[in-house]
Amino acid sequence: MPTYQYKCTKCDYRFEEFQSMTEKAIDKCPQCDGAAQRVISGGAGFLFKGSGFYITDYRSDSYKKAAEMDKPSVVSKSSDSNKSKSKDSKKTVKKSA
Repeated sequence: MPTYQYKCTKCDYRFEEFQSMTEKAIDKCPQCDGAAQRVISGGAGFLFKGSGFYITDYRSDSYKKAAEMDKPSVVSKSSDSNKSKSKDSKKTVKKSA
């Protein structure tokens, strides 16, 4: 249900009313009982929250593939050097006081 804005033509009091679209417009001011009329408002704006609102999020698959090919490739280290690192990390060194 939308929120409608009203303005009193007698006292310039402004108020909002949460109404159904099929409901009749309010014609009396709640403050002075003068004539009230519905005001055209700008409505709510867009509010972007969270991730997913970047131009690059909606690129085509062909664009993503071409962009991936343009990136420099990373050279992987051999598995032997990784094994020696893991053995060294398990050794404990005692410090003398």
